Amino acid sequence: MSLIYLDHAATTPIRSEVREGMIAILDGEFGNPSSAHGMGRRAATRLEEARECVAGAIGADRSEIYFVRGGTESDNMAILGHAEAVRHQGTTPFAVVSAIEHKAVMSAAAEVGQRGGRWSTISVYADGTLDMDELDAALADGASIVSVMTVNNEVGIHMPIEAVAERARAHGAVFHTDAVQALGKVPVSVEDVPIDLLSLTGHKIYGAKGTGVLVVRRGVNVAPLIFGGGQERALRPGTEDVAGAVGMAIAVELAVQEQASEADHLRGLRDLLQSRLESGIEGLRVHCDVTNRAPHILNVGIPDVNPEALLAGLDLEGIAASSGSACDSGAQKASHVLEALYGRLEGVAALRFSLGHSTTEDDVVRAAEATLSVLERVRGVEVRA
Repeated sequence: MSLIYLDHAATTPIRSEVREGMIAILDGEFGNPSSAHGMGRRAATRLEEARECVAGAIGADRSEIYFVRGGTESDNMAILGHAEAVRHQGTTPFAVVSAIEHKAVMSAAAEVGQRGGRWSTISVYADGTLDMDELDAALADGASIVSVMTVNNEVGIHMPIEAVAERARAHGAVFHTDAVQALGKVPVSVEDVPIDLLSLTGHKIYGAKGTGVLVVRRGVNVAPLIFGGGQERALRPGTEDVAGAVGMAIAVELAVQEQASEADHLRGLRDLLQSRLESGIEGLRVHCDVTNRAPHILNVGIPDVNPEALLAGLDLEGIAASSGSACDSGAQKASHVLEALYGRLEGVAALRFSLGHSTTEDDVVRAAEATLSVLERVRGVEVRA
């Protein structure tokens, strides 16, 4: 039985173009970019070419691109790094984030508070809207940085980041967005939207794990969180991963080039899967079934079923799905995103299908059939204490 992988929001397989580009560096131009000899200079050239490629794909300048070790590091550098810069200027930092942010953003904002600053959350509603009155109040109260993700990783809401960015700028606050789930599915451009800080990672766009980018627009202050040499203009010191940067650049460029066609492909498959599940499962709830939804994520609530038994049953059927974010190391716990949107979901199992480049119509049809079959077997299975 072949595996049907429908957990692309957790991670994606590396695509051949990325693998080949990275191998060429690992086997060839493996020198240290800081070395003065020829091999080091060639490695430095490859690094800067990768930086230029990422910048061009998202409308940034090459000098604004910093290569990091993934989305979590990028989010932390943006929020905590800016908070440190504000603190160095003698002001108390105040981080404001949406209530459905990834844990990397939520925890970083909480750490701002632990370090003597302030932080707060802005409500998000099930219709995909952000409470702009709460945002305006926080900005009037002196928010120094606002972080709202472009696309939510659990339910796929496409957040109104342009309106948030404009409000932040009008109040002199810095705007950060985690675009990890957005790139390649919806348009992402720091040229079209007044974004000050933007986070990306490679492994959500068919790149390598442990690769990422932080975009820091000119004039935005971010202090380093680690210290060492002067690599990455001293913001992210340490010997650069040239192969990772090259792979990241290839993944970003292809994701942007293919975004429109990929979105159409994924949207059609998601809608087919949703239709099959709605017609077969009584009481099914589609979480955030709104127009401003990214095309690759379908999150549903199924009543009267043990979520662990449901996922285990799907796994035995060769269907890889999830109950939500993979950021809790596989732990099956209540989703802070769903609780923020709906309150506590008593007696409802949340199931997330996330589709990808290789997903086919046959895959989603089989996944729907398998879900119905598993439900018949696991209904009534008690939840373990």
